[in-house]
Amino acid sequence: MYIVFLGTGGGVPTPERSLSSFVLNYEGELLIFDCGEGTQHQMVKAKIGFGRETKIFITHLHGDHVLGLPGLIQTMSLLGRTKKLEVYGPKGLKEFLEASKTYIQFNLRFPLEVKEVGEGTVCKEKKYRVLARWAEHSIPNLAYAFIENKKPGKFHPEKALELGVPKGPLWSKLQHGKSVRLKDGRIIKPNQIVEPPKPGIKIVYSGDTKPCKAVLKLAKNADLLIHECTFDDSLAEKAEAEWHSTPKGVAELAKKASVKSLILTHISARYKEPNTLLEQAKKVFPNVKIAEDLMRVEL
Repeated sequence: MYIVFLGTGGGVPTPERSLSSFVLNYEGELLIFDCGEGTQHQMVKAKIGFGRETKIFITHLHGDHVLGLPGLIQTMSLLGRTKKLEVYGPKGLKEFLEASKTYIQFNLRFPLEVKEVGEGTVCKEKKYRVLARWAEHSIPNLAYAFIENKKPGKFHPEKALELGVPKGPLWSKLQHGKSVRLKDGRIIKPNQIVEPPKPGIKIVYSGDTKPCKAVLKLAKNADLLIHECTFDDSLAEKAEAEWHSTPKGVAELAKKASVKSLILTHISARYKEPNTLLEQAKKVFPNVKIAEDLMRVEL
């Protein structure tokens, strides 16, 4: 499982930063979060294919988070995609894409399913789910959490053999949390052989927001929090007025949420060198990085 940041700028693109988007590669499936202008070009640079199983999650309908979606859909169609594409986002997303299809004329060659969502579980698959909560921005903005299901604990075959459990179907039952009865009448419980389940990976993405309780709650104990950080601390009043965040505010939220690591993104074009943002955040939360275009993070 890994993340590639496709765009890390806020508002307008710069030579160094494209606009908001990152992709989570989960066992070959692509989960794309936000789709600013030029996302498909960044996918080409990152050597990410356009025909894989893909879901797209849009936080809100500001242009730097959604205007790349029509171009990405058209690129997928021109390249012969046949698999269904699922797109999730707040109310208004369907109307936006319908208008795009009408005037741009995609000539879609694959099924496109658009789901307007609010708070709660917006997507549930066999191995993971995606939750959404309303953050606090100038227009409705969804923060998302990717939550992997718990992983089975380690199975100890030597303990099974010591307890007289023969290799075969009984091992499988124990691995799946079921007790087994041996021929001599003894009951063997999973916890005698299998370690407790391990929590799956949890990744939280804020979209555009000022620090808020909803994101704090969503990010609790996350392995990774990806949070917007548009302005430095000296512009705290501007950030508050425009419903954005500063390093100190984000770092304090990460600390309260007990996240393992923090990555700041949606960096204003005014910061050619983001070291100021990084140093301000580190004063509160040391395990922090600034996202850069095409940066890859293994999880």
